Amino acid sequence: MSNLFPCLWFKSEAEEALGYYVSIIKNSNMDNVHHVGDVGPFAKGAVISATALLNGQRVLAINGNPEFPFTPAMSLVALCDSQKDIDSYWDQLSEGGHTMQCGWLADKYGVAWQIVPRIFPELLAGDQATRDRVMTAMMGMTKLDIATLQNAYADQ
Repeated sequence: MSNLFPCLWFKSEAEEALGYYVSIIKNSNMDNVHHVGDVGPFAKGAVISATALLNGQRVLAINGNPEFPFTPAMSLVALCDSQKDIDSYWDQLSEGGHTMQCGWLADKYGVAWQIVPRIFPELLAGDQATRDRVMTAMMGMTKLDIATLQNAYADQ
């Protein structure tokens, strides 16, 4: 397990959000939920933090306050093996949130995600003309389409 992992600061939805992600992301489970005891910034018994393993990646979620909202400056990347996986993650994670250009979305909690085909780095490995075609195709998309990106790669 890596010693580096994200910590997401929620207003009060830390446990709910991680449970939502666990329900969507394959091979995921809740790890721990920590409640305020006699000392803490919230009422005794309130959730202060939670951890989950999202397909093997530890994620810590804490409840703070609305002072620090999420922005696309930090995002979680979901590498997908198939268009079916991209479609599934895209549809579920964007529900109640909003979509952005180039495979980015913000979920209903405001967390930014990049839903990307696992092969994308390979599609950028060609010469500059190939990279330009692939990037041009991607820049015209909201949800990424593997077949369109592969066609851009293959075009001469």
